[in-house]
Amino acid sequence: MLVAIISDTHDHIWNLHQAIEEINARGAECLIHCGDLISPFMIKELSAFTGPKHLILGNNPGDVWLLSRVCNQSPEVYLHGWSATLEIDGLRLAVVHFPQMAKGLATTGEYDLVCCGHTHVYEVQQIGQTLVVNPGEILGKEGPPTFALFDTKTRHIEKVIL
Repeated sequence: MLVAIISDTHDHIWNLHQAIEEINARGAECLIHCGDLISPFMIKELSAFTGPKHLILGNNPGDVWLLSRVCNQSPEVYLHGWSATLEIDGLRLAVVHFPQMAKGLATTGEYDLVCCGHTHVYEVQQIGQTLVVNPGEILGKEGPPTFALFDTKTRHIEKVIL
């Protein structure tokens, strides 16, 4: 299964639109957002992806009450709060916003993949048997927008530059 991992959209609806088009074109079946989505209007754009969408909050959560309400009314959009633990295609995943927390979770050895964001910089690191991925940013503040595609069968992570 191909899993799209994005982060730090910061309300940049045009870059998110482009990312979702690319994610759909590549055949991803699941999407993870590692925080800083911000505004509820972004959920409509995320909904262009037809598979399950797992979201967490970041350090810029925006209107959490309204965001939660919009997510609850949207098909296959799951707002997990500040972190998420998922099982996808037999693999255990953790999703947090901050890289320090991600690295701490990775050292436990309980996860196959830990996803994070916050720095706006793409990074992949192996800690023991756990992959830690920061997909960079959809915002495009620190350079071209990036996201990651994770293949659950091969455990290969691909960097995608928009």
